[in-house]
Amino acid sequence: MAYYSQPAAANYNTPPMHAQRQRGYRICDQCGTPETPSVKFRLCGGCMTTQYCSQDCQKIHWPAHKSICQHTAAQVSKAGAAASGYADEHLAKNLRKFASAHTALLGWAGFQALQLKRVPANVRQSALLVDLSYHDHPESHRRYVDMEAVAVPFRVSDISGFRFSIASTHIVPRTYVRDPLVIQDIQRREERCRQSGGIGTLVVVVQCGGVSQVMPVEVDPPAKITWDMRDDWASVLNHFVESGRTDFKPISTTARGVIYG
Repeated sequence: MAYYSQPAAANYNTPPMHAQRQRGYRICDQCGTPETPSVKFRLCGGCMTTQYCSQDCQKIHWPAHKSICQHTAAQVSKAGAAASGYADEHLAKNLRKFASAHTALLGWAGFQALQLKRVPANVRQSALLVDLSYHDHPESHRRYVDMEAVAVPFRVSDISGFRFSIASTHIVPRTYVRDPLVIQDIQRREERCRQSGGIGTLVVVVQCGGVSQVMPVEVDPPAKITWDMRDDWASVLNHFVESGRTDFKPISTTARGVIYG
């Protein structure tokens, strides 16, 4: 068993001293602006995965995003309605919101699971699959913007009904994702990421009861991402999900010292 002198997350036991975000998770899907403490992103209310720095950017991007957004929302809702053994009819919607609330944690876990700092080429071949189970529990988070109400200011949406738990995690081939429109969206992100110097798009698939949510994460070159390499990512993932926390902030050890966020 590996020994670590400090936890994988800056705020695993206590709140972080400060927040400093490096790219690897959230950039505006229209203009490429990175999310910062002063620029809080909103999520598309349809797919719950595309993020924007402003309502203006969302409006500009909507013509290009409309087809994948409506397709994703329709497919997830259809799968949710067909899922057996899950009484809550809002499973699909809650799964999307779970993925959105834990974007930072799931992206970090995928980066560690695929060992992208050591083998960047893995981003083109493999994906992280996270299987979930759920139990009744009230929970609420995340703001989002619904494009059907773009004339209305950003509104707050609550998640209520149940909480997800990690059942298992697996490394699967990228071919696990078969939906043509989703693959096209991943390729679009991959091209954009590589044009800006990144290594490509990390794919994380979150699924529960026959319903799945694909999370594409654009990743910078390993030299620009200073996260410590960890093999305890699965236990960290479980810790934050089970405790219902959505404030995960990875820790990095650099020549200038420890960086949080």
